[in-house]
Amino acid sequence: MSANNVTLRQLRYFVAAARNGQFSMAASSENVSQSAITNAVLALEHELGVRLFDRLAQGVSLTADGQDFFHHACHILDSVRDATHKPRFGSAKLRGRVSVAASYTVLGYFLPDLLARFRASYPDVDIDLRDMGREAIESAVLGGEVDLGVAILSNIPRLQRFGHAVLVRSRRQLWVAPGHPLAKLASPSLKDIAPYPYIMVTADEAEASTLAYWKSRRMKPNIVFRTMSIEAVRGLVAHGFGVTALSDMVFRPWSLEGKRIEARPILDVVPPMEVGAVWHPQAAMSAPAEALQQFLLHAYGY
Repeated sequence: MSANNVTLRQLRYFVAAARNGQFSMAASSENVSQSAITNAVLALEHELGVRLFDRLAQGVSLTADGQDFFHHACHILDSVRDATHKPRFGSAKLRGRVSVAASYTVLGYFLPDLLARFRASYPDVDIDLRDMGREAIESAVLGGEVDLGVAILSNIPRLQRFGHAVLVRSRRQLWVAPGHPLAKLASPSLKDIAPYPYIMVTADEAEASTLAYWKSRRMKPNIVFRTMSIEAVRGLVAHGFGVTALSDMVFRPWSLEGKRIEARPILDVVPPMEVGAVWHPQAAMSAPAEALQQFLLHAYGY
């Protein structure tokens, strides 16, 4: 493959398709025709010599090669975005401290890369990072103990109490081992999933949000094991002990032991996981805190 044959537009359209799970929705988010998305993906697949998506009845799902390329494409686009971003505050002059509280899932799978990119732009700003649960984050933000919280917004009641912004909406999909009966279905429904052993993640109130959309369909998953560890879930699913439904943000196509995991879009309407930033609605922000807030909004904000 010649790198000269790949354009940033193709990468952007590919990433949009991966995040939306449908070429039509990707086209809408990028304000282009669906054929523009399709042609960009086909061109990338031709250049790479691999299939990036499985075409399914309800949309598309990344292949293992597609998942690997997705991370590279995101890194490239993030680097270009950071390089062209003009900070409101002069990065060479800004000094001070910004305090950030984040929850388990956000700390493990979303925030580290963003904070590293922020630190590269503002090397003299110290980041005071705190691991907190959702309720503690709310209290710390409203009490002025931290400048910003980064959490799963869909878990926060009365979100209007905060200044807030959605940073990423991550689709939830079914995770299965390749040999599992549900892997044969392009888009399994909750009714299809219900009889099979289900591995439940409990971190960041995942069980409550999961049971809410099952309850809306008047069904229950067949829960056989609960754990806070996403890596434990990954291993159990990969070895065929059960299935789970989790967001694309935490999906990886391999367990720690190297066993394959596949993802399938769920036929029923399942709400995405929304990760975002929250801050005190009235309190004045310090310059370092405002710099981080604006950096997050520039990097991911809707």
